[in-house]
Amino acid sequence: MTPIRHLLIGTAMTTLCAAAFAQTPAPATGSPGQQPAPAAAGIDTPRQTPDIAGLRDEPPAPGSSHRLTAPGPTDPLVQKRDADARANAEYRQDKKAARSHYKSRVKSAKKSRKVDRKAANEQMKEQMQGMPAQGGPQRP
Repeated sequence: MTPIRHLLIGTAMTTLCAAAFAQTPAPATGSPGQQPAPAAAGIDTPRQTPDIAGLRDEPPAPGSSHRLTAPGPTDPLVQKRDADARANAEYRQDKKAARSHYKSRVKSAKKSRKVDRKAANEQMKEQMQGMPAQGGPQRP
């Protein structure tokens, strides 16, 4: 098991070193008019590209409507988690709206009931004023 581990570690280190050398430009040697020699056979050194207007790394102009967005996650579990979070937020919002609607209906029903009771009491008092009192013994 140990020899396999050593081989894997050595291969990984070799790959990383080759990648690091491939990314660094080779030092210029010789006269200024000569091109630099390649760093290693089979490895291309990066070339300088001309500064083209559409390819420059400049921030967008202020006030532009150009927004950069990261691509969505491709992991299905992350997508499900995000979808569940959106659904829960929507449910809570709908529940809050329904609760406030219910409370406003109950409040208006209480007000109308109070007004109806008051009107009924006033009407009963008006009817009772014109009638003689009932219930006690009648005096001659």
